[in-house]
Amino acid sequence: MLGVKKGASDDEIKKAFRQQAKKYHPDLNPGNKEAEAKFKEVNEAYEVLSNKEKRQRYDQFGFAGVDPNFGAGSTAYGGGNPFGQDIDIGDIFNSFFGGFGGRSARNQNAPRRGSDVEVSVTISFEEAAKGCKKEVTYQNVETCKGCGGTGASEGTHLKTCPVCSGSGQVQTQKRTPFGVVQTSQPCDKCRGKGKIIEKPCPKCSGAGRIRSSRSVTVTVPAGISQDQILNIGGHGNSGYNGGPSGDLHVYVNVRKHDIFERKGDDVWCEIPLTFSQAALGNEVTVPTLDGKASYMVHAGTQPGDIFKLKGKGIQHLNSRGRGDQYVRVTIEVPRNLTAEQKKILHQFDNTCTASNYQKRSSFFDKVKKIFKD
Repeated sequence: MLGVKKGASDDEIKKAFRQQAKKYHPDLNPGNKEAEAKFKEVNEAYEVLSNKEKRQRYDQFGFAGVDPNFGAGSTAYGGGNPFGQDIDIGDIFNSFFGGFGGRSARNQNAPRRGSDVEVSVTISFEEAAKGCKKEVTYQNVETCKGCGGTGASEGTHLKTCPVCSGSGQVQTQKRTPFGVVQTSQPCDKCRGKGKIIEKPCPKCSGAGRIRSSRSVTVTVPAGISQDQILNIGGHGNSGYNGGPSGDLHVYVNVRKHDIFERKGDDVWCEIPLTFSQAALGNEVTVPTLDGKASYMVHAGTQPGDIFKLKGKGIQHLNSRGRGDQYVRVTIEVPRNLTAEQKKILHQFDNTCTASNYQKRSSFFDKVKKIFKD
C-alpha cells in the first residue's frame, strides 16, 4: 500500500506515508469515495509499519498477523477466531467490559486541528548567510466563508439525520456464544455527525471547506542551511468544527555559489595567483561575503597553501558570532609565451639552485637513494 520494500527504514516508511496520505487526503479529494478508502488503507498500513511489534507480526504472518479477526499467533485455537469469522471478538469485549484498548469512535462534531502544509523556498548563498525575508505562495484548505464551514447553503439549516435521530451512531446486533451483542458504529447517512445537508453550499459543494491560494512573508534567519525547515504556526489547513489550523512547513533550498563553498559556518574559496605573485609576495584582493578584502600573500607561497580571514564566514544560526573564511591558493602557469618571455625564463631558470626548490631537491634525493639501494 505504501510502495516500500520489506526492509525499508523508518524514514523511508514515513516519507512514503506522507506522499500517499497527501495524494488521497479527503481535503484534496472531496466526495471521492475511492480516495477516502485509499486514505484509510494508507493510515492503517502506516499504523502497522510504524509499530515495531505490529510490523514484526505482519512480516511473520502477513495481514492475518495484524487483523483481529484472524488472531494470528494464538495457539489455543490454532491461530483463528474460535467463534467463527463472522463474529468480532472486539464487539464481545466492548459489550461486556467496555473495550480492551481499541480506539473508540471519533466524535465527528468535536473540534479537530487542521493538517500541516508544506512549501519550499529557494534563496541565494548570500541570503542564507545573512538572512532575508521571502514571500511564499501556497495552496491550503480554508473554512468556506459562504457557509461558515457548515456545508449548508446560505439561509438554510442542517437537518437532524432521520437514520440515527441526531446521535451520529447506529446500533447493530450480533448473535454470539455469549448471547446477543449490541454494538454502535458511525451512521453512514450522516457520517457520524448527526446532521445532514439538504441544500449544499454552492461555493464548497457542501464540504464546508474550500481550497485557496495564500501568501505569507517568511523571515529567513541568518545562517540557515540547505534543507532546513521553517515552521509558521497557524498557516496550514483550517481546523474542523472550530479547531485550530495546522502549521506551514517551509523547506529551504540554497543555490550554489560560483565562488564560495560552505563547510559548517565557514566559507571556502580558491584564489589563483601568478608565478611572480607567489614567488615574490603580493597584496591581493580576496572576495568575501562582506565585499572585497585585501590580503598580503607572503613570498614563496606554494600551490595548496591556505590562509584564513577570521570572522568572515557565515553567521551562527540563532546565535552571535560568525565562522571564518579559508582561502586556498592555486598557481596558474602562464601559457602562450612569446620568444622573449621564454628567453627570460630560461635565463631565470639557469640562475636557480637547489635552495630555490627545496621540495624538488628533497624528492630527487629520495629517488637517488631508492635506486642506489
